[in-house]
Amino acid sequence: MVEKNASPEENLEESPQVTNLEGSSVEVIEAEMVRMHQSAAQEITADEVSMQMSAVLDVTAADVSAHESALGLVSAKDVEMTNSVAGAIRADHVNVIGQAGVVIAGTANLGNTYAGAVVGEQVKSERIETLILLSNHVEGEVQTVVDTRSALIAGMVGGLLTGTILLIGRLVFGRRWQ
Repeated sequence: MVEKNASPEENLEESPQVTNLEGSSVEVIEAEMVRMHQSAAQEITADEVSMQMSAVLDVTAADVSAHESALGLVSAKDVEMTNSVAGAIRADHVNVIGQAGVVIAGTANLGNTYAGAVVGEQVKSERIETLILLSNHVEGEVQTVVDTRSALIAGMVGGLLTGTILLIGRLVFGRRWQ
């Protein structure tokens, strides 16, 4: 298995400035700029990643741009995805039209997006369907199963019911065992 180095900046000095992939499959790429077309990679560490009809398991970059691509884990400053799928995204700014498992961002602009969980300071959307949405400020059409208020209410009701059941159990069964 390939080891990750502690600092991507140190590796970028030794790695090529631009890596272009066309119909290729590689394990690890370390470069300033990576362009992929119909290619696959296990791990990418770069300043800028541009993908078209490609797949990557783990991406660490400043800027990620993906079109009709599949990504596993994305850690970046800015992420731009169109008609793509991602397992988890952690970034300062995220623009997504497609699907994502988990989105954690400072600002998330989500177009026609399906997401498992969205967590962000600001969430703007055309249309989002998500299971969980946690945000300070939301603009746009959002359909959620659990939003911030629902999560708080569910937690309080669950705690109240659990406490009541434990209290009743102690009152009923506690005297017999003494």
